[in-house]
Amino acid sequence: MDQIKRLIIYFVSFFVLLISVNIGFSFELIGTGSTFVQPIIQAWAYRYYRLTKVQVVYEGIGSGGGIRQAESKTVDFGASDKPLKSKELRKYKLIQFPDIIGAVVIIYNIPKLQKVSLRLDNKAICGIYMGEIKRWDDPYLKKLNPEINLPHLNITVVRRSDGSGTTWLFTTYLSKACRAWRKKVGAGTSVNWPVGIGAKGNPGVTNYVKRTIGAIGYVEYTYAKQNGLPMAKLMNRDHTHFVSPCVRTMQAAASHAKWNSKKDFYIDLTYKPGWNSYPITGASFILLPLDNSHTKQVVRFFKWAYENGDTIAKQLNYIPLPRKLVKMIYHYWKTYGVYPGN
Repeated sequence: MDQIKRLIIYFVSFFVLLISVNIGFSFELIGTGSTFVQPIIQAWAYRYYRLTKVQVVYEGIGSGGGIRQAESKTVDFGASDKPLKSKELRKYKLIQFPDIIGAVVIIYNIPKLQKVSLRLDNKAICGIYMGEIKRWDDPYLKKLNPEINLPHLNITVVRRSDGSGTTWLFTTYLSKACRAWRKKVGAGTSVNWPVGIGAKGNPGVTNYVKRTIGAIGYVEYTYAKQNGLPMAKLMNRDHTHFVSPCVRTMQAAASHAKWNSKKDFYIDLTYKPGWNSYPITGASFILLPLDNSHTKQVVRFFKWAYENGDTIAKQLNYIPLPRKLVKMIYHYWKTYGVYPGN
């Protein structure tokens, strides 16, 4: 009899413990990938959790890592600034849709020029990243910036060490704008860099440039803005105007986009024509496994972000997706049976 009582007490205690644990339970979704979109996804996730108690945990490990983990189904979603072609998506049972638009900017650390926007064209950027332009007072840089007293200072080239969609955007731009780069290096999430010191993620490149006199690097626009770093004006594709990176010039570049859901929204927004089109504009994409029990919960999160997250995106200097594109994405979700409803 005593043994029966002890068993009853044990099971009652066990179920009380389960109830007490589950009172504070919150559903969890796991995502990894692009550091380009890390600030906005984490900001959306914070607000979404407060409203729904669904926790979206996102780790910025680089687009290359996001692609690998989405393909291996070790996360609920991946994020990449390099879109995948439909053939690869079908192979791994993934779908793909854009979540935000932003830009890659050129940052630098030159004494007494912290608030000066240098003018750089494709030849200058190509020369620096190929190791042919080695000092800030190089004659070609002085020619582009005649009113600025450029110092006799070595240029420290900083680039990404990890598989990176930001690198894909930057090297895709260079491959279009510089024939020598296209022939010798090419475009990719990882490339064989002619020169440079590697840093991990957009935060790593940002911090390395901040603490290194003479450094130059490429990062997503938000990281430069948040850290108060100077950003170069870049020559447009038409070779008529130096364009400052800002929401207006990114929108000008993005206006040339021809989105197509039948191609899983694959698009490249770099080096678009137009007087005021910023040349390293890009979208980021969500990679979503179709054979995942959490797929609709992930879609519900991004639906909420499209409908409620535009103000947050603008505060972080991203461009929200146009309403017409969002409607295309909803139809795309319905095609694959993952639309979550209202």
